[in-house]
Amino acid sequence: MNNFIVKDLMVPLSEYATVQEGSTLFEAVLALEKIQEEFDREHAPYQHRAVLILNRNKKVIGKLSQLGVLRAILPQNERNQQIEDISRFGFSAGLTNSLREKNRLEEGILNDIYKKAVLMKVEDYMQTLSEGEYVDENTSLDTAIYQLVTGTHLSLIVTRRDEIIGLLRMSDVFAAVFHAMKSGELTE
Repeated sequence: MNNFIVKDLMVPLSEYATVQEGSTLFEAVLALEKIQEEFDREHAPYQHRAVLILNRNKKVIGKLSQLGVLRAILPQNERNQQIEDISRFGFSAGLTNSLREKNRLEEGILNDIYKKAVLMKVEDYMQTLSEGEYVDENTSLDTAIYQLVTGTHLSLIVTRRDEIIGLLRMSDVFAAVFHAMKSGELTE
């Protein structure tokens, strides 16, 4: 494990779900579903949990996670904002959940979900990439783990010079660490 570098564990960009800037939320979800169906579980048992957003030049400009999709479909209104404000002021989870449920019954997150999803553009909901989310393909796994943990990232964008070539996912790094622990246990 000491000799692992990022490119040993990364998922190549060609194997990741991508959509073009200007795509809809629905198209992003379809791209994620398609890549899940094609996914080779033998070589990497963990499914993809995000879609990469590409600009016209095929450069990655952001990512949209499953959590990002769920956040996007939440109704954006004053009542929801008030409930969030109440929760920040220390009111009980029971009260805020009761208010959320009342609001949900009146509005419904899943009402007309298809109609909403085909109108929403991915760039309005994607996470833009920060400087700390990039890692060179030849970086040691030790350094990449430190970068994942200190930045609280679920993945890092892997580069070769100025080109993005893949993703290093926390799930794959964790699996490698787990297997290293197990193999150490067997040798002691």
